[in-house]
Amino acid sequence: MNQNPKPDGDPNVRAHIWVKGRVQGVGFRAHVEYSARQMGGLTGWVRNVGDDTVEAVAEGERPQVERFIQMIKDGPRASRVNESKVEWENPTGEFVQFGVRRSI
Repeated sequence: MNQNPKPDGDPNVRAHIWVKGRVQGVGFRAHVEYSARQMGGLTGWVRNVGDDTVEAVAEGERPQVERFIQMIKDGPRASRVNESKVEWENPTGEFVQFGVRRSI
């Protein structure tokens, strides 16, 4: 996957993030949603995947998305992130705000 996609003239980037560890039952998704909305300018979603993974997609300007990535790797106080994976993708502009999606 392209590590630094950015269409000409579009200041936005898109990161697809997965974190594994103690990330469920600790308010992780609510923390991610709240933090993303507080950062302003971010759109996307967060959801649980399986028993020990949270997945998120965030679009916005690179500095905000990079702060978002660090925040999700840190997680809320009761969580513990053991592994993380980030893939940079082309932004689509498909989201209106940041929210929680149904778990899969």
